[in-house]
Amino acid sequence: MTLILRGLIAHTPHNPFHRAEALESFSDGAIALQEGKIAAVGPYPQIHRRFPGAQLQDCRDGLLLPGLIDTHVHYPQTRVIGAMGYTLLDWLQQRTLPLEARLSDNRLARELAREFVRLLLRNGTTTALVFGSHFQGATANLFGAAEDVGLRLLAGQVCSDRMLRPELHTTPQRSYEEQKMLIQRFHNRGKLKYAVTPRFSLSASEGLLEVCQALFEEYPDVHFTSHINENREEIRAVAELFPWSANYLETYDRFGLIGPRSVLAHNVHPTEPELTRLAEAQAAIAHCPSSNAFIGSGIFPLKRHLQHGIRFGLGSDVGGGTGFSLLKEGLSAYIAQRYAEDGFPLTPAHLLYLATRAGAEILGLDREIGDLSPGKAADILYLRPEPESTLEVHFRHLDSVEQLLGSLFTLHGEARVEKVWLEGREAVLR
Repeated sequence: MTLILRGLIAHTPHNPFHRAEALESFSDGAIALQEGKIAAVGPYPQIHRRFPGAQLQDCRDGLLLPGLIDTHVHYPQTRVIGAMGYTLLDWLQQRTLPLEARLSDNRLARELAREFVRLLLRNGTTTALVFGSHFQGATANLFGAAEDVGLRLLAGQVCSDRMLRPELHTTPQRSYEEQKMLIQRFHNRGKLKYAVTPRFSLSASEGLLEVCQALFEEYPDVHFTSHINENREEIRAVAELFPWSANYLETYDRFGLIGPRSVLAHNVHPTEPELTRLAEAQAAIAHCPSSNAFIGSGIFPLKRHLQHGIRFGLGSDVGGGTGFSLLKEGLSAYIAQRYAEDGFPLTPAHLLYLATRAGAEILGLDREIGDLSPGKAADILYLRPEPESTLEVHFRHLDSVEQLLGSLFTLHGEARVEKVWLEGREAVLR
């Protein structure tokens, strides 16, 4: 059975940082879905003629977009959002790690996992690169919860063996054994993939990073994710712990962890050699603008990353970030670049690309998801403005789709995620 979604459609099948006409839109468009994939996209009359017997769903009172892709978010931290007045390391010690330590309780872990994946979907996120838990069982619960709802998930058991709470510490041998079990159980199972995930170099000894290297080499298609250059205090502490390293990036690179399947969060304070090496290795960055502002870390040097040709996408960074919405992150990125000393003038097309296709590219999934091109998975988001809202007025009166996208990102709080399709199947949101 073919399903046609009719409505205003926008996506970025091309990179707007490289190509001016990257945004493709249809004011009265249609997306044809067959067997979990996009069969066609274009003007409604054309698609209707091509699939005359298709079932029709009218979405003309809203906007159809590709599913959003979150490149950095923490599963145990949903209930930490809104912890004001802290810098990074204080925020971790006083607000975040005490809750993360409680996930040794399997019942709580299962409850948080279900809560977490539902909140991602309710905010239009259909794919996420997720920091799991320090506990093997809690991380398994995360994979299970994602599989239950059909969320595309890349995640791993977080590993640390120093400078956190003792109950969050592991040993290199135990970490290797527990992560290997998770990889064998979940990696490439349906829409699930594993990511080797040391919390950051601050809390990972050289022995633990060697374990990460061993897993990364033993399973050559797993991913790697961690944090880098988020906070100046953190950077100074890492330099003291690794006196042999020329910079933060080298603490990972020495162990073979930097390459095309590597995504590092933040990179607010990079050095030029680090940017050069990231580009050379084809590694990517998860840009988390609301978290960078909320925790007071600084402004992402977007233009410098572009100048070096480094790939990056958007991350919500829940719970340092201010919520799950990648539309909000797009607005935060736009505002930060407006007042940055060397900011980049982002457009609505840039923001849509960063929230969708850019994430697919840095996760190595751009042949499967990220835009609405035929042949890709039918991961689709249907947004409607709240009745009698400012956004609804804009939907009725704006002249161009690009203007409407600008309003959508700016007034994201007035946009309701009405429906989400995951590989053509409507997800249960409420």
